[in-house]
Amino acid sequence: MSTAVPFPNVQPPGYTWLENEPLFDPERHLQLEAPEEIIMLSDLGYGEEQIADKATPVACSSPFRLLSEEGAEVMLETARRLRPFATPAGERIERVVRGGTYRSRWLRDLALSSDVTAHLATIYGIDIAPHAMPLHLAHLNYEPSSLANSIDKWHHDTLPLDFVMAVTDPALVSGGRFEYFLGTKDEAAELAARGETPPEDRRVAPDFDGPGYAIALHGNMVVHRAGELTEMCERISMVNGYVALDTSLNTQSRSRDLLAVDPPEVLYAEWAKYSAWRSAGRLQRLVDSLEFTSDKDAVIAELQSAIADVQETIDDMTQGEQPIHHYE
Repeated sequence: MSTAVPFPNVQPPGYTWLENEPLFDPERHLQLEAPEEIIMLSDLGYGEEQIADKATPVACSSPFRLLSEEGAEVMLETARRLRPFATPAGERIERVVRGGTYRSRWLRDLALSSDVTAHLATIYGIDIAPHAMPLHLAHLNYEPSSLANSIDKWHHDTLPLDFVMAVTDPALVSGGRFEYFLGTKDEAAELAARGETPPEDRRVAPDFDGPGYAIALHGNMVVHRAGELTEMCERISMVNGYVALDTSLNTQSRSRDLLAVDPPEVLYAEWAKYSAWRSAGRLQRLVDSLEFTSDKDAVIAELQSAIADVQETIDDMTQGEQPIHHYE
């Protein structure tokens, strides 16, 4: 399996492994099936120029099976064991667990699974790797404490690609549907500026046939949410992040939002490594292909482009915490 940044071989301070976990076994715990439908970014209204430098022209898939019955049972038990570590994600989500792959070996191995990665790569149509920042691996969302709160507000993700998987059985959840907007981010922003959210006739709420079913998502480009519950109940979903291995493409990341969410002792190192990997790939491309030229400005522009991710990370870290972006 291709790797962007290797998963750390040590845990961050304060993280310990869950005890008495089963070993992740892809033969027993996975049941990978193809989605019936693929929706393209152009179907949402994006133009060719908006799509050209993005990871993939795919917007999302219809739900498909990812886990076997046994795998779904282990996933639910793992999520329940990690619930005590849930914290707010700013004002957007009331209860999330990030960094679960530093606490659960089973969850880590699922998130890094080469079988799952290859399956998602087939759906996206590009070479991918599990996200270089483990905080973006196996992110867990839990139900809020009040029916007045949506599980997650309308937003686009802080990372380029992911899948969203039902952990609890959707048939046992009252409300709390995953929805996405049949429109662009610009349209969502225009609605938000008027105090509006996507209209009902432009929302899609796919049917997940059971726990362990997932939807592949171009998370940075598709505006989506998890809606309000109609009755209080357990509702858990899992989001696993990926990156395109082609570092010449747009990073499609908004990591500054994470300053309000993730512990700095974990975030800073992960973020720096991710940016360094991106710039290393771009610098290597210059080493391999930069031609002889007397055009100094062109060479400077190439170098600036190559290190843009590192410079943006430095600027964002220096600027400090910002409000988490969403459309409500």
